[in-house]
Amino acid sequence: MKLPKNIASTSQQFSSSYVEELSSLLQEKEAIIADNKRLIDQKCHIIEEQQKRIAILEEYLRLERHRRFGPSSEKNTAQGELFNEAEQLEQQANTADGEESKPQPPKKKGGRKGLSPAIPREQIYLTLSEEDKAGALDTFFVKVKEELDIIPAKVRVLEYLQEKAVFEDDNAQRTIKSALQPQHPLPKSVASTGMLAYIIVAKYMDALPLHRLEGIFNRYGGSVTRTTMANWLIKLARPLQPLINLLRDHQLVYELIQADETRIQVLKEPGRSPTSNKYMWVTLGGPPEQPAVLFTYDASREKEVPLRLFEGYQGYLQTDGYAAYDAVCQENSITRLGCWDHARRKFVEAKKAEPQHTSQTGNVSKATIALNMIAKLYRIEKDIKGLDIQQKYQIRQKHAKPQLDNIRKWLDKHKDKVPKDGKIGQAFTYLDNQWDKLVVYCESGILPISNIKAENAIRPFAVGRKNWMFADTPQGAYASATYYSLIETAKANDLEPYDYLRIVLKALPYADSVEKLEALLPWNVDKSLLS
Repeated sequence: MKLPKNIASTSQQFSSSYVEELSSLLQEKEAIIADNKRLIDQKCHIIEEQQKRIAILEEYLRLERHRRFGPSSEKNTAQGELFNEAEQLEQQANTADGEESKPQPPKKKGGRKGLSPAIPREQIYLTLSEEDKAGALDTFFVKVKEELDIIPAKVRVLEYLQEKAVFEDDNAQRTIKSALQPQHPLPKSVASTGMLAYIIVAKYMDALPLHRLEGIFNRYGGSVTRTTMANWLIKLARPLQPLINLLRDHQLVYELIQADETRIQVLKEPGRSPTSNKYMWVTLGGPPEQPAVLFTYDASREKEVPLRLFEGYQGYLQTDGYAAYDAVCQENSITRLGCWDHARRKFVEAKKAEPQHTSQTGNVSKATIALNMIAKLYRIEKDIKGLDIQQKYQIRQKHAKPQLDNIRKWLDKHKDKVPKDGKIGQAFTYLDNQWDKLVVYCESGILPISNIKAENAIRPFAVGRKNWMFADTPQGAYASATYYSLIETAKANDLEPYDYLRIVLKALPYADSVEKLEALLPWNVDKSLLS
């Protein structure tokens, strides 16, 4: 049965409009779904970024907690033990084949160490009474005890009495001849050279601020204000500068210099705010038997400072990863040498920042793997300690270079698989960026694996800074650099700083030639005068 044309037309129009309406609704729903999907993706991305940020902040929180409450040592007791199965199997195989294992050195006995034989001795005799010795065949003494004694500082006044002789000539004219007065590095000062040496050692070696020294002198009867002592130190640094210049020249002729820098606060530095950072630079160089340690103050940490310090130097320069040293290395053809301590320290921080459950699950983290791989390099250095330069070079080529190749392969495999902003990512980035400098130490047996000697040289300054906190003027900072240089150089050459400074200050006014100044260098000074 056919529908009427008007009814069929109406039905077709209704069907068409209905389809169009459904299609429009469907498109609107699809648009809404697409918007919701984009919103969900956006929210998921935000949540993912927030989770990454939270994970990084948790790392920093764990690291700060460890710095505050945990041990400060970077030593890992398990280091080197996770990946030495091959060495253990090789040792077992050699033993099974009849090869004798290396005898282990005897363990050191515990207990208190004896007192140094270099300390002067004063014998105290414990005697028997005449009644107790009556009828004895003989008597003798036996040492039964040693006690360490100290005599506190004593203040005294040295009075110089000048002898004068009166002469009379034929014309009854009288003349007077006087004995020569000893010269003094600070002619108008009331401080003896011994007292000046004591103040220098107390402030710059024992980290005693001048106000505490003022109290000590007052307690012993000598009234000297901190302002007076500060003026003495600033003025005394000027005649000592030629000696510092000789030490600088001594450093520049050797083929290795180690350098580091740390902050110092100087209140009255022109053009700088009192709270801004200024820097104390330290360099360590010279032959191993004649090391020289020099401190240099500068308000800047820019590349101009190392350009000035190492002008004309050609050799190896070992530093941390600070980029300011690159300019001087490029300009003077200096070979830059990296520090494995700094590379290892990055992974130590990453290890400390790991969540606790990482170690509890038994999974070995990348930080742990890196630390154990680096530990093998340090174990090689421990084994070659005491060998000559050529032997060190050969052993490094045979054992250290293959281990460096293993570390490089492992680094290339995993460096793109860790979050860049996390502690482990920062450790990977540092190791990757510094790699060319870190492998240089294998080029020669004279090169150390780390910059630890420079860090150790600058540590007394960092410790003292916690006590005296700041320098008032740039002149005080320059003077501090002079005294730290002399003290640390004396210590590096196994000299007692007080005795060395006392000799230097007494002889300094008479050192009117380069030869006489060279005689005051720590390795040239008359050792008999140090007792």
